[in-house]
Amino acid sequence: MYDGDGWMWNHGWGWGWGGWIVMGLLMVVFWAVVITLVVLAIRYFTSDRSSAGATRAAPGPSRAEDLLAERLARGEIDADEYRQRMALLREHR
Repeated sequence: MYDGDGWMWNHGWGWGWGGWIVMGLLMVVFWAVVITLVVLAIRYFTSDRSSAGATRAAPGPSRAEDLLAERLARGEIDADEYRQRMALLREHR
């Protein structure tokens, strides 16, 4: 096998330090890709896919309902108008 003639080092025709630098950079890139794929896989499998990109209205009163309640409290609208507008808001959710 190895008899000291330098077969393992291409008889002096190797890459030298350039090969070590390239291999070091490739190792860093390889591990960066592996870590990125693991993080993306974890985020994909743990995300809530039930919404499928659609935004759902948050439960509870909306900003429009809050404004109507404030206007009723200040006396700007009466109770009948408040109920009518709330019905319209809830109808169009």
